[in-house]
Amino acid sequence: MKQSNDFVLRIKEDLFRYIGNTSVGYISRLRLYGWQYLKILRKANHYYKKNRFLYLLYGYFLYRKSLKYGFQISPQAKIGHGLYLGHFGTIIVGNEVELGNNVNLNPNVIIGRENRGVREGSPKLGDRVWVGAGSVIVGNIKIGSNVLIAPNTYVNFDIPDNSVVIGNPAVIKTNAFATEKYICNIVE
Repeated sequence: MKQSNDFVLRIKEDLFRYIGNTSVGYISRLRLYGWQYLKILRKANHYYKKNRFLYLLYGYFLYRKSLKYGFQISPQAKIGHGLYLGHFGTIIVGNEVELGNNVNLNPNVIIGRENRGVREGSPKLGDRVWVGAGSVIVGNIKIGSNVLIAPNTYVNFDIPDNSVVIGNPAVIKTNAFATEKYICNIVE
């Protein structure tokens, strides 16, 4: 029974990331554009291999929200609990991407596949990762936990835990408090 309600729990966890609780009224939720998109994404993701009709139905709704808000997150992406889409704007996440728990994505972020070369594949992001506006993350790489990727950073190599990544070419700075005050309302 838990598995069938898993996506409902994920939706509530996403809502908690936005406002710090899950008991707000319906009208207040209408202003949370990122959460509205995530609610439909979670449903499409849940029905991906379980119910073809519902997957296509929620896929259609997801397509409509993508056009409205500029988010393009694949229902096939593996997304942990507590995803936060900070602001209105283009956010692209590819099919095979894995996002950990309590990840923040800001506008104009691209996380996707590299189609050839030694890093062919898609990235895997750990827990508590903050991705700044305009950042690009590509290739079969692993981003550790508690990592802050500064705005306009191009990342195509592995990043260890507790790091701040800055620039293009990216430079890694070790910092045990990398995401402190950047990632709020953490879902445990």
